[in-house]
Amino acid sequence: MDQKKAQPSLMMVVLIHCLFLKSHMSMGADDTISENRSLSGDQTIVSAGHGIFVLGFFKPGNNSSNYYLGMWYKEVPHTIVWVANREKPVMDRFSSEVRISNGNLVLFNESKLPIWSTNVNSSSSHSTIAVLLDNGNLVLKDDSNLSKPILWESFDYLTDTWLPGSKLGYNKKTQHKYMVTSWKNLEDPSPCLFSLELVPSENTFVIMWNKSRIYWSSGAWDESTESFSLVPEMGRSSYINFTFVSNDNEICLSYSFIHPKKKNIYNLNSTEDTVVRFSMDVTGQFKELILNPNKEWDTFWSQPREQCEVYAFCGAYGSCNDNSVPFCKCLRGFEPKSQHDWDLKDYSGGCIRKTKLLCGKSTDGANGDRDRFVKIPSMTLPENKLSEHVENTEACESFCLNNCSCTAYSYDNTGCSIWNRDLLDLQQLGVGDGRGRSLYVRLAAFEFQSTKNGKRPIIVVVIGSVVGSVVASIFLLLLVILFLVLRRKKIVWRGKGMDGTLVAFGFRDLQNATKNFTEKLGGGGFGSVFKGILPDSTIIAVKKLESVSQGEKQFRAEVSTIGNIQHVNLVRLRGFCSQGAKKLLVYDFMSNGSLASHLFHQNTSNVLDWKERYEIALGTARGLVYLHEKCRDCIIHCDIKPENVVLDADFCPKVADFGLAKLVGREFSRVLTTMRGTRGYLAPEWIAGVAITSKADVYSFGMMLFELVSGRRNSEQTEINGKLRYFPSMAISVVVEGGDVLSLLDQKLEGNANAEEIERVCKVACWGIQ
Repeated sequence: MDQKKAQPSLMMVVLIHCLFLKSHMSMGADDTISENRSLSGDQTIVSAGHGIFVLGFFKPGNNSSNYYLGMWYKEVPHTIVWVANREKPVMDRFSSEVRISNGNLVLFNESKLPIWSTNVNSSSSHSTIAVLLDNGNLVLKDDSNLSKPILWESFDYLTDTWLPGSKLGYNKKTQHKYMVTSWKNLEDPSPCLFSLELVPSENTFVIMWNKSRIYWSSGAWDESTESFSLVPEMGRSSYINFTFVSNDNEICLSYSFIHPKKKNIYNLNSTEDTVVRFSMDVTGQFKELILNPNKEWDTFWSQPREQCEVYAFCGAYGSCNDNSVPFCKCLRGFEPKSQHDWDLKDYSGGCIRKTKLLCGKSTDGANGDRDRFVKIPSMTLPENKLSEHVENTEACESFCLNNCSCTAYSYDNTGCSIWNRDLLDLQQLGVGDGRGRSLYVRLAAFEFQSTKNGKRPIIVVVIGSVVGSVVASIFLLLLVILFLVLRRKKIVWRGKGMDGTLVAFGFRDLQNATKNFTEKLGGGGFGSVFKGILPDSTIIAVKKLESVSQGEKQFRAEVSTIGNIQHVNLVRLRGFCSQGAKKLLVYDFMSNGSLASHLFHQNTSNVLDWKERYEIALGTARGLVYLHEKCRDCIIHCDIKPENVVLDADFCPKVADFGLAKLVGREFSRVLTTMRGTRGYLAPEWIAGVAITSKADVYSFGMMLFELVSGRRNSEQTEINGKLRYFPSMAISVVVEGGDVLSLLDQKLEGNANAEEIERVCKVACWGIQ
């Protein structure tokens, strides 16, 4: 009886054991495509180990109807790191299939036609398998003989992402390039114009446009610093180990993670690990991206550092502006060739004319219908110019107008330049930028007609031939005199580049540029700022730092860190000077001065309206968020106030003096020992002696917002009902009690503001100082 009872139990154990083995075997194959397992529809394979990567079909974007075979992070949504069929999508993933066929991994579309394959010659067609590894490498190998080398691997055919363990470079035997190429746009992974690849003869990596134009270079590899000459920060990385190999077989660069506790790691599921990838972005910039705790990618490093340094980023007749969002816009008289592409941040198609040129012909025989030129000031001039020997700008215009292929002209002290092709690589510069020139672009006469009444405006071309000749002669004479004066003084700019972009100035150079520091722009807790002009007419702002105790090496390291930080709402550092105790920083000049100069002046003709103030508040907030959360190390400003928010020619706000206080790690555990900041904006932490965190900047920002609303200093008292009150306390009372927020507004604005926005700003200010 006991044996009979035991038999079912034994059978149950055997059955469970068999089911467990079957399940275990199935789990073991979750990372493999074999003769007996293919992928279709929603099916995927997941890398063994930590299960970091997934391979399957995906659809890029919400509006796309195309599907691709690709690889992505399991724990990070919408991050594709590799695509097989970049140029040949499938329409129906359930009718499409990827499987082993004749020893290769092959993708068949809905019509059962092969559209992508690993294309290797394999003698072991019945034992070939494809395995997804935990480092993101999809490998093809012979399952019957594991000692054989890998037949094919996705690491040899990168798309836009460079993962740890993969390599960039050149195979000398096969002449195969290991390179990355950007997606066309956010919804199309097909290869675009931008690629990062190696120049084997120079051991130099370059970013190329259309395989024909280099617009960034890493410089040659330097064994002593273990970095490329124009990317010295590689040698200072504390969490990435770069390896450069150059031998008879290949020239390649690879990298791996370094963790202080685990040596070499790659685990997305661990909160203490650093996850990094490099990507050739759709912006044409090569970026180092770090995964933050919110499973979002922060840009830590990018080259080129500014968007408009990417060659022809905005396409033909598109103008790029680093101080505007979006960066690209079409020239007057032009419109995007494909608005859909522009909406997806693909500007490569450029712009097309709204109205066809007449080219010397007129509809009614009148000269009024001839093509004309629109003046666009402060532009970088396109390449491929042709020089013509003419006497003045009128003759230059006439020469271009009479040439049907001429699209634009420019005339300056170098003479007459014309362009007979599409205008590429146009960049709109700020007012006062010495690199800017006036460009005259050819348009149809119709583009000059008024949109209101259809009448043509009166355009004064020349005052008169005689007067024009006299003026031109005087101008030419002045140019000659100026040239002789400059030559006699032998003004030489002796700056030398550091980190590819920062310039190491000599003290005497800056002394000459600032006329011995005579024109003071302002001052703060870190030093005084002076206006200067470089020999090439570039206007700069020079800050003489005070009480700097760092040694030469530490100072240069910190300056290099600041120079690598780029954001539209942060002032760009151009260079530095370090000669003994003399420490100076050189910034871009902001033509509209500081926010303080607009808020607290008595001149009512130069008052910022509410819309401008609101945009300044938003831009300043974006700049602070970038410093606190987007940089590798949290940068606490320690002196946020209206004097340290400056405005460019378009009144775009930029935070100045960032990074001059001590850099603090993300753990926020250290106390800043040096007292900084300005009274009236200092958070209570400074007095209490507790650890200074990014919250100190939030407090100062809140105090600044009150001044943005009121147009006066918070330190000023106002008498109300016989009692002296400060504006912040008044604003808090109004917000809490639901009073009239317009009563808080700067009287110079005469109530012209959005009450809801005022209330929002006041609430944010209250929360900031709470």
